[in-house]
Amino acid sequence: QVQLVESGGGLVQAGGSLRLSCAASGRSFSRVAMGWFRQAPGKEREFVSTISGSGGTTSYADSVKGRFTISRNNAKNTVYLQMNSLKLEDTAVYFCAASSTPLPATSKSRYDDWGQGTQVTVSS
Repeated sequence: QVQLVESGGGLVQAGGSLRLSCAASGRSFSRVAMGWFRQAPGKEREFVSTISGSGGTTSYADSVKGRFTISRNNAKNTVYLQMNSLKLEDTAVYFCAASSTPLPATSKSRYDDWGQGTQVTVSS
């Protein structure tokens, strides 16, 4: 099992930037893919981005491609989500998640452990 704690959320104006962090503890961090998901009020939790255990492979939802960047530091057991050019529709609770394999995945069902989430609010 992996314990995950997100941080870095907050209130930002449209066009601004935020950097989310997710600190992990538990089983070997470099052996598991990590993902970021988000959930807006009244909506399903949706995929945002994923990164392989080694960090060599990443994937993004079309809605964030070119604006968000996922990265990880396996020495610090931390995964990041750099969010630039934020839009009103990026407002949501952002969750990080750990898979049971090193392969990146876009489906929620591939992730075993979840953080508590961090709120991101984009204002006009």
